[in-house]
Amino acid sequence: MTPPLRADGRRPLELRPLSIECDVVPHAEGSCLLTQGKTRVLVTATVEERVPTFLRDTGEGWVTAEYGMLPRATVERTAREAARGRQSGRTLEIQRLIGRALRGVTDRRRLPDRTITLDCDVLVADAGTRCASITAGWVALALACSGLKKRGAIQDNPLREAVAAVSLGIARGNGILLDLDYGEDSSAEVDLNVVGTSSGRFVEVQGTAEGEPFDAAALGELIRISRRGLSALFALQARALFGRLPEGWLEELQLPRKSRRASATRRGSSSIG
Repeated sequence: MTPPLRADGRRPLELRPLSIECDVVPHAEGSCLLTQGKTRVLVTATVEERVPTFLRDTGEGWVTAEYGMLPRATVERTAREAARGRQSGRTLEIQRLIGRALRGVTDRRRLPDRTITLDCDVLVADAGTRCASITAGWVALALACSGLKKRGAIQDNPLREAVAAVSLGIARGNGILLDLDYGEDSSAEVDLNVVGTSSGRFVEVQGTAEGEPFDAAALGELIRISRRGLSALFALQARALFGRLPEGWLEELQLPRKSRRASATRRGSSSIG
């Protein structure tokens, strides 16, 4: 029997329509705007010729991230954290996750004495913002590294492979759903965020049972299905970066040069869906 369609018309294991537009912020060393369904995240990369104190005289660089949401990214206005005088625990958790994910695929010895900061700003939130920030954050990081290489500031590609992230969950009566929107995320019995690399490895897996615990078989099936979503995201990243990276970098990063599932839609933009 054919599984029922979701509220937005998608099949259970179908991603929301996706697009990445590169170089949307001219002053940044790298930038992109990722749209995933209604969720929209803007990421900029800034390169600075300095490192944190604990890395001085080590010859290594640093990659870090900051995350925030516009007040009206949500249905009701959320006060700016700067106005409250401190960041929330959620914000700190998410930006640490983004930083870990990006550092996990970066050879920081090839970025000596430099810091690259990824600023991830959620323009519209409809779930999956941390995953979208990682996927877009890596594209902005790759663009920044490409710029360093093109102007002779670095010699070798500091990125070992690509990283992306996808959400999925188990919905009551509907089984496993890939790429949850807010309505699905808020009612899911189990939800999972999977951060994976283009070589098939994992940086982080975050899973929570909201009611009944889930077993190893369910976890294994969720991870198996997450690979389907990650593959589509890597294809999207490859299309967004095609022609923007030094010769041979896409192959080094284990990204496909072309994908039938992703297509260019306008200058500087690529999409799926």
